[in-house]
Amino acid sequence: MVTIEDLKFDSAGLIPAIVTDAATKKVLTLAYMSRESLEISMREGRTCFWSRSRRELWRKGETSGNFQEIVSITADCDRDALVVAVNPAGPACHTGSESCFEETLFEGAAGGFSIEGLYELLLSRKSEGKEGSYTSYLFEKGLDKILKKVGEESTEVIIAAKSGDRRETVYEIADLLYHLLVLMVSEGISTGDVLKELQSRHVVDKKVKQEKMT
Repeated sequence: MVTIEDLKFDSAGLIPAIVTDAATKKVLTLAYMSRESLEISMREGRTCFWSRSRRELWRKGETSGNFQEIVSITADCDRDALVVAVNPAGPACHTGSESCFEETLFEGAAGGFSIEGLYELLLSRKSEGKEGSYTSYLFEKGLDKILKKVGEESTEVIIAAKSGDRRETVYEIADLLYHLLVLMVSEGISTGDVLKELQSRHVVDKKVKQEKMT
């Protein structure tokens, strides 16, 4: 366990703070903290930074309402940088984007697939549509069609798992996950909403809902 005294602030008395979403692990922004702003952050449980342009303390969300509730603050091995995991109450970027890091500079040969990326693509299919797109077709047909597909794919997962066919089970789970994401986009539910719900439960070994006795 480190303390503020163990940290290495730069010559301007600042330390970089990488802010991430505690649920999705997505990088939200890079800001700087002074000793004072760090102490305020730890005391108030919300991010407070030092604005290098305005040369003053900057409590995130003070004017926008987009507060960041702190889950944890971790120092790197050299103790000269911080990772601040938060539960954001709104966009992190002044542009209104969820994250300040939205501009892709390079993607390696391994690609950059992620659930978040797939979710964003589904969002674009809903808002813009694409001729010949199965996803656009689902959104056009509406909620009942989407729910029907979720039900069908759930059944296929059960059948595949019951048969003991691992490869087929993985295939059907992927189909189910895709259709669940379509449902989420349709109903305005983000991946962060679901992850935060899981995070709030803390323990996965206790049943949240009791099944009715038959």
